[in-house]
Amino acid sequence: MSDFFIPKLAVVGVGLIGGSFALALKDAGLVGEIVGIGRGRANLETAREKGIIDAFTHSLAEGVTGADVVFLSTPVQTLSKVAAEVLPHMKAGAILTDGGSVKADVVAAIEPMLPAGIHFVPGHPVAGTEQSGAAAAFATLYRGRRCILTPTPRTDAGALERIKYLWQAAGSEVVVMTPEKHDRILAAISHLPHMVAYALVDAVGKCSGKNENILDFSAGGFRDFTRIASSDPTMWRDIALSNRTALLEVIQNFEKSLAEVKQDIATGNGERLFDFFLRSKQKRDAIL
Repeated sequence: MSDFFIPKLAVVGVGLIGGSFALALKDAGLVGEIVGIGRGRANLETAREKGIIDAFTHSLAEGVTGADVVFLSTPVQTLSKVAAEVLPHMKAGAILTDGGSVKADVVAAIEPMLPAGIHFVPGHPVAGTEQSGAAAAFATLYRGRRCILTPTPRTDAGALERIKYLWQAAGSEVVVMTPEKHDRILAAISHLPHMVAYALVDAVGKCSGKNENILDFSAGGFRDFTRIASSDPTMWRDIALSNRTALLEVIQNFEKSLAEVKQDIATGNGERLFDFFLRSKQKRDAIL
């Protein structure tokens, strides 16, 4: 598929994810015109100044008209609403894809809307930082990372291969799985850690006394662990609500583990604490 080229790419939501995707494809020489679509003029102007996009518009209909690929990179709970607006204006044979980190709800909402001749390839690049907006985008964000594609029986095989090729060109290892499997995995390895980080910052902040903010004394370990609590609250609110079933299950598992540590501390059971810490260390070391 070395001759695959996108004359026009439309990116809805030119932030870290959408902007980095556009830059990566530009660097790979796979796109012609890139149109950015969004509500914030300042962000879109930044994207154009950085060379992420060639033009921008606030109109979804105008932006996607004539586009060969449309990439949706907006908060998860807006994806189906945005898709409903863009699909009637997409040309026959065009591909709609997305970068949302919850897949089952998104697929269930968008697939029934698809007009004949328009293809939908759901996706999720497992990459990011705590930064947001076009200013945070960079072309190498996806290098050495995984991108998960979640086709269904309705997904066109040719469209799937084209989107797979784009992510590989951006530097990603592409993995294909069902939407449901994706959501179970991401609930555990991504969504739960964010919930824990937000909760930890909140809990420690509540330990502050009068005229004292103990967060001022936070050092490297605390800051490293809670870095992701600086992520976009809108995005994580939507993720938590959209993947609530799988997320609640892993939160319950986390609560059981934390309760075990709490009980061992309360009873002074050093042997059990050591075994718990050792098991966790060995599992963490195995990742590396």
